[in-house]
Amino acid sequence: MTDRRFALVIFDCDGVLVDSELITSRVFTKMLNELGIAVTAAQAFEQFVGKSMAQCLEIVAGLLGHEVPKDFVQHYHRRITRALHSELEAVPGIEAALDGLRTPYCVASNGSHEKMQVTLGKTGLLPKFKDKLFSVSEVARGKPHPDIFLYAADKSGVPPAACAVIEDTSTGVTAGVAAGMTVFGYCAHTPARLLIDAGAHFTFDRMSELPGLLCGSRPSQPR
Repeated sequence: MTDRRFALVIFDCDGVLVDSELITSRVFTKMLNELGIAVTAAQAFEQFVGKSMAQCLEIVAGLLGHEVPKDFVQHYHRRITRALHSELEAVPGIEAALDGLRTPYCVASNGSHEKMQVTLGKTGLLPKFKDKLFSVSEVARGKPHPDIFLYAADKSGVPPAACAVIEDTSTGVTAGVAAGMTVFGYCAHTPARLLIDAGAHFTFDRMSELPGLLCGSRPSQPR
């Protein structure tokens, strides 16, 4: 299936390619509870998912009223690595969706290259993204700023207006809209209203819909 409306499709990684958001959010919630922060899994998902670790730590420090323990990130990475290795799977239907695209695609993530190597490697998706991985570590600001999407487009030689962004969080949607791209909100786990409120131009909840949706949609001006 050829998508002639876009020259590049930019995927987020966590929650869009790999079904990691619920796993990492569960671990993060437990660690916040251990610090004495009374937050539910649903509250943590809405407040932290899609943000970079640096952004999350700023929020946590504000909730605590003091700096986060120095070993917090180290313990978090150790715990999510164990959880991801035992539980992580690819997002249902993503392999078929990727195979159904004839448009160039890449990944632009708020996560690190190391994390993407682990998650995409564990799910068998890494070979599909050889030399197509862009991380927040390569730009000045993470999502919701547009830097990572603009960087991915520039490196791919494609103007922002010709890019489609696939995101599952309001943070990522906001970044895609700010970049001047057409944003498709994947709402399997995130309520569609949150993505629409953030500016998503289209929403869908099954990856099998994506190739047809990309072909059938008309890029609109960012809202």
